[in-house]
Amino acid sequence: MREIIFDTETTGLDNRADRIIEIGGIELINHFPTGNTLHLFINPGDRKVHPDALAVHGITDESLKDKPPFADVADQILEFFADAKWIAHNATFDMGFVNAEFARLGRPPILPDMVIDTLAMARRKHPMGPNSLDALCRRYGIDNSHRTQHGALLDSELLAEVYIEMIGGRQTALGLGSSNGSSARSRQNDEGEEIVVDVFVRPEPLPGRVSEEELSAHAALIAKLGAKGIWSKYRASE
Repeated sequence: MREIIFDTETTGLDNRADRIIEIGGIELINHFPTGNTLHLFINPGDRKVHPDALAVHGITDESLKDKPPFADVADQILEFFADAKWIAHNATFDMGFVNAEFARLGRPPILPDMVIDTLAMARRKHPMGPNSLDALCRRYGIDNSHRTQHGALLDSELLAEVYIEMIGGRQTALGLGSSNGSSARSRQNDEGEEIVVDVFVRPEPLPGRVSEEELSAHAALIAKLGAKGIWSKYRASE
């Protein structure tokens, strides 16, 4: 299963007028980061960065002048996200901007069934909150001390760690498939989706690591303890 954890930074809060100026994404396969990422800065055209937004992400109008417009990177974004779930924290905000950008280009929107909102997941899992990204990092022991300002790629990296913890922790990412033998195990995530993980099964058990001398010494000890020894009762139960 392929998923993309992503985040956007924008010129402001109104997706009808404001524009995306940064997008970052982290690829997960079966809930495991692959190292494949997307990170783009985008020229918003005539739209200026609102001072309140600037205080959050620190991206200036000047720094965006030589960046490509959204129209020039739309295909690159769609290729990176192809056939994957779009996962964001407060996805309503991010998808509102993404779909507004696609609409300006006459492209179809990303449908809701392709989107997972980790904020909604967190509110169901931790109804007493708080459920901001920083709060979830603290809850799950994820180091976010380097997050002095919002950044699309950094926030995606942190959210990927949070998401994996929310769906059950690192063990859900250990799909150890092998040509020598494997078995499929399934579970459900918080969205009710079935996740199938290939778990490696050894064709033959590993050889024992206890030497013959150790086995002989152990047998001698058991004999010395006699029939009333607890170990003898344990062996009898086997």
